Amino acid sequence: MEPVNIELIIRYIKLHGMRNWLIKALTVSFKEARKNKLKTFNEHRYDENWPENILHLTDAILERCYAPSSSISFVIYDPMIREIFAAPFVDRIVHHFLYKMQGGWWDRRLIPDAYSCREEKGTLYAIQRVQKMMQQASHNFTEEAFVLKLDIRGYFMSLPREKLLARVEWGLKKQFADYMDNPIGCELYKLCYFLWRQILLDDPVQKSHRRGTLYDWEVLPPEKSLYTQPPGRGIVIGNLTSQLVSNIYLDQLDRFIKFDLHTKYYGRYVDDFIRIVNYRDYERAKADTKRIEDFLRDTPNLTLHPKKRYCQSIYKGVPFLGARIYPKCLYPSNRIQAKFKRALAGYANGKIKDEALTSYLGFLEHLDADKYTKRLFKKYGYDFNLYLEFKDKNNRRNMHQILGDLKRNQKNGDSSREKGYKGTKP
Repeated sequence: MEPVNIELIIRYIKLHGMRNWLIKALTVSFKEARKNKLKTFNEHRYDENWPENILHLTDAILERCYAPSSSISFVIYDPMIREIFAAPFVDRIVHHFLYKMQGGWWDRRLIPDAYSCREEKGTLYAIQRVQKMMQQASHNFTEEAFVLKLDIRGYFMSLPREKLLARVEWGLKKQFADYMDNPIGCELYKLCYFLWRQILLDDPVQKSHRRGTLYDWEVLPPEKSLYTQPPGRGIVIGNLTSQLVSNIYLDQLDRFIKFDLHTKYYGRYVDDFIRIVNYRDYERAKADTKRIEDFLRDTPNLTLHPKKRYCQSIYKGVPFLGARIYPKCLYPSNRIQAKFKRALAGYANGKIKDEALTSYLGFLEHLDADKYTKRLFKKYGYDFNLYLEFKDKNNRRNMHQILGDLKRNQKNGDSSREKGYKGTKP
């Protein structure tokens, strides 16, 4: 992601004014916010008269009277149980605006092996990078090497908002350092800081509407809910700004582990991070865990999860982002295997949609999962050749035609009756 050109923005504002520039920028963010999204009632209402609504939002920001609106909270169970606060559409426009203004600058600062919420990275890239690190640390399988995987306890729910804002402000000052003597540049900085402050220090719990049953929040662990956090702690999961600031805040940790602890092979996806070391550095790396704990407690004010600590030979594999990674092969994790099995079982009777099944197949095609997939296809009466056609990107037909044939060629009737299709909710 390329950083915004502040110099060009200043020139545009000189010619057309701050209000016209902001209207244009928010219009772009509006179009990004509704791209590839199902239209909610809230979005449809905004969409009906969007030019006027953009003008109202522009004036609210310029007059410094914008504030986040009330959100809807609910609990999801896939891929794991967690609490989501769905921001109103108007707030999502502001999130996209802030992401566009600052995301590119931070993307250039972040280490290459911070994988989440970045262009040309993501889960598959992270899995393949970790496998490559295993090969390099073991000098192409000629020496022993070890993987150490750690996790931050209740990451999103334990983030201190004031410290998070201070870190974002630090980045803003660096980004605008060459333009603070310019009145327009200084005003741009103040506008961005105002919006970040409104977003990050907002307490969504005070004005949220819960959706779902009481059972959802009864089974949700307290450390995974904003409703149980002390004042000033925790940010919502799912907002575009939350994804960006989760990377921003842990940039400090990345640099500590990479440069202060001299770790050559290191990667992080959100709050899961992995170190891979040659056997010569193994004992030192184990001892470094205490230093990492101290750093997290003193600097970003976070805590390592006491139970999610993995330390093992690379040849025994490591579970990471839906895969079990070995130096020479990649297998689907137990969780992904169970979810894919349920998806196949529920696909024939329409309980699983095409898009959901396609996402599993698209992930599995990059892993060494043909034997596993063939066994499941045979069990549920599907034609395995259709899966092979799915993998053949050069010659395959339309995706919906392949999935339609998959459903029609099923031999054993309603596969959801085998071992009972129960969906994803516990």
